[in-house]
Amino acid sequence: MKGNRHVKGGAWPSVKARARNTLMSIAFLMIKMAGRPVLSRKIKGEPNSLGKYVEKFKLFWKNYLYQSFLATLAVLVVLLFLSIEQAVIIASIGASAFIVFAMPKNVTAKPRNVIGGHIVGLLSGSLCTLLPQPSFLYSISAYSLAVGISIFIMVVIDTEHPPAAGTALGVAMKGFSLHVAIAVITSAVILSSIHYILKSSLKDLT
Repeated sequence: MKGNRHVKGGAWPSVKARARNTLMSIAFLMIKMAGRPVLSRKIKGEPNSLGKYVEKFKLFWKNYLYQSFLATLAVLVVLLFLSIEQAVIIASIGASAFIVFAMPKNVTAKPRNVIGGHIVGLLSGSLCTLLPQPSFLYSISAYSLAVGISIFIMVVIDTEHPPAAGTALGVAMKGFSLHVAIAVITSAVILSSIHYILKSSLKDLT
């Protein structure tokens, strides 16, 4: 009958069957290509292994304890100057302590960056407190601008210190006070002084 086409061995495969087979072949090929580097990384041992951390701890456990203890003492001194109400600023100083004592060789742990960065944060946050904040939207815009300005100035004058952006945010939210300014600068100086005096005995722990 016209319109019915047959070949030797049966009817032609349906369009759906051919499409399904093609899609399955493409999917299999994509999975194979995408999975190969992932599997090879696992085989080569790139993922974090427990043995790797154990060996590292055996080598540097004294530095882990020593530098963590220094960070504890430094933050204790900081808390003598700051009240709990300044929690946002306390958090930024805590982050600075991590960088100084866990990553002492990093450029952001240098005294220029720690002290300079927090001064920039103080100035940026203080500047944004002068902006009118008649509503919630205006307030959060001012807070965000404080962070943006601090980052811009730090990268321009080479005083990059990530926790200082937290100082800018804290000052913008809580408002400027001489007590907080002195406490933040004193804290940065204390951290930097310890880092400078003991830098020969400090190791990167990351």
